Amino acid sequence: MTSATLFPNAPDISSDDYCAFGLATCFIRNEGEIEEVRIIEPIPSSALEALLQGIPTSYKFVSGKSLSEFFVTETLQKPAEFPQEARFCESFVERTLAASRTYKRHPKAKDYIPLGTQKDDFNYSTERKRVLNAENIVSAEDNIKQHSHTHKVL
Repeated sequence: MTSATLFPNAPDISSDDYCAFGLATCFIRNEGEIEEVRIIEPIPSSALEALLQGIPTSYKFVSGKSLSEFFVTETLQKPAEFPQEARFCESFVERTLAASRTYKRHPKAKDYIPLGTQKDDFNYSTERKRVLNAENIVSAEDNIKQHSHTHKVL
């Protein structure tokens, strides 16, 4: 299958292009219960650079892959190092194409995790849980009170 068939809306992307993919520990809220899930998601070059600086992250590991390892046919497949129970992130295809473009713009970022290798010595932490289906409910108490002189000409 050709790249044009796999990515008809992205003629600049080929199946041989590089992208870093991470296995993240996330959470889903179901009727008050929190369920842990493993998510496979592409990581843009700038986010990878931030992870390498030691910030806390929910990524267990990150692998350097060519897109062909996920997109063999029109259905997605998981490479062997990702657990079978792991899910693909929302908008996986679109996010992968976007992340892959970042490595084309910054080819040096490919050297952090070379093609076919894996890195797992990140500052892994689930202290701040990534809840995927969290709803942000805004209330009147969230408004910031401005000083009375803010909009006055003195």
